Formats: sequence, C-alpha cells, structure tokens
Amino acid sequence: MSYESPLSYALGLEGIALLRTFAGERDRDFGEARIDEIRRLLDDPALRRGIAVEVVDTVAGYEIWADTYDGPNPAFDFDEPVVRDIAGALPPGTALDAACGTGRVAEVLADCGHHVVGVDSSPHMLDHARKRLPEADFRAGDLQELPVDDASVDIVTCSLALSHIPDLVPAYSEFARVLRPGGHVVITDIHPEQVARTHVPTVRRPDGTPARLRTYPHRTGDHLRAALAAGLSVRGCEEPSLPAPEPGEPATGPGPWEAWPWSLAALTPAAAHLASEGVPAVIIWHLHRD
Repeated sequence: MSYESPLSYALGLEGIALLRTFAGERDRDFGEARIDEIRRLLDDPALRRGIAVEVVDTVAGYEIWADTYDGPNPAFDFDEPVVRDIAGALPPGTALDAACGTGRVAEVLADCGHHVVGVDSSPHMLDHARKRLPEADFRAGDLQELPVDDASVDIVTCSLALSHIPDLVPAYSEFARVLRPGGHVVITDIHPEQVARTHVPTVRRPDGTPARLRTYPHRTGDHLRAALAAGLSVRGCEEPSLPAPEPGEPATGPGPWEAWPWSLAALTPAAAHLASEGVPAVIIWHLHRD
C-alpha cells in the first residue's frame, strides 16, 4: 500500500528542476520562480488530499487492464519498429514473444514471416492474443520458467514486462536457454528513471479501489549484468526519450487519479518540463547468443 499525495509529486518535480538549475541548466530567475511556485503549492490545501493505493501483482493487474491495454501508448512507437527491423532481417524461423500480452509484438513477428510462440501469465491477455493471431501458439506461463524447450527458438522478444519482476537474472537465463546458437533477443522496458517517477500502470480493482502494478526500477547495469551472466552478448542498447511537455499555465487541480502522475505534472509545468527534459522513456536491448 502506498499513499499518493499530489503535493508530494509536485514538490518532487520542483526539487528535480531546482537541482538541474543548481547545475547551471537554467538561470537565477527560473530558480526563484520555482521557489515562489513551491510556496503557492504549499498554500493549496486541496493538494494535501492524497489517495491510498494498493500494489497488485501482474496477473491481477493485467487481468483488469487487458480490455484497454491496446489503447494509445507512446512506448509502442519505440519497440515495434525495432522488433520489425531485427526480426525482418532474419530468415523465417521460430519466434518467442515472452510476456506477449494481447499479441501486439507477436503480430509484428508473424508479419516478418516467423512462426510465433507467445507466453503470458494473464489468461485474459492470452484470450485477446489468440483472437488477434489465431495461427500462433499461445501458452500460459511465467517469464522466470518459460514453457518452451531448450534451444528451440531463433528470436526472443520481451516488451514492457521486465520491470514487473524483482530479479532480472532468472528471466535472462530463460531467454538464453530457449535460444538456438546464433539467436537474438530484443527487449524493451520502461526506463528505470520513469519507474522511479511512478510512471506505472494504474487500474481500478473490482471493488473500485485504485491500484498500481508492482514495478521495479532495474538500472542499465542490472540488465547488462544479467545478460552477460546468461551468456548473451550485446549488439545494441538505446535509451530514447519522449519530447518534454511544453510548459503552459499551471493546472487548477490534480485531475482524476487515473491520470496521475501526468496530470500532476500540469500543476507545475515549467518544473515538469525541465525535470523530464532528456530523460529516457524506455530502454531497448538487442542481444545475441553466440
């Protein structure tokens, strides 16, 4: 259980902006404006009213989220072209989409000519995947114990899922186990900087109470150490960013909880712009089994 206070989030953004100002990224007037804005925020009693939020595991969370998961998500714009480029350059073979969800990336793999095996722990997500790609082989299973034979696939993809497990080593070991020699792995995950800023999926539980999916901020080095320990070599690593939101007039309120933390950034738009400027949105790995 966590307690989410709009004031805490807004002050956190102000703090990041002030640190970057201290480092010389903005001038004295910008810093003074941030301090004045902090005083305004502290004087607003409405921002002190927070919400108690339950943390749920991925099975429970994605069962709720499955019906709307394929809605607009800017992270999709990063991983799908990368998967298409790498998978499309390989001869047709067997592709494993680990934590396949609704089959979004599995469909890209199939378009590239591969026979697709998809694995996910959410029955509801798998239902959507089977409707989307009925010719694929979708299986219930866990990232840390994939129901796939040793050395049986040519490419593994895993998109926006590894931040939900506490330890990367078992998952990377599984990716290496199921790969044939010469196989490739393409991983996209929410960047740890975004996880640290609570850019974490929100869901409403059946009783209407708010919840967020359990998420862990794995650093770049965590991924690298897990990949090397599994015997995988690095072909590429990218950390693309989204444009920072342009500052406007401060919002008059925090907005609905489902829109947090994005609507909370509007409480202090100038600070939010600087706090997010240049911060990566996702991390993308291209790995290889020699």
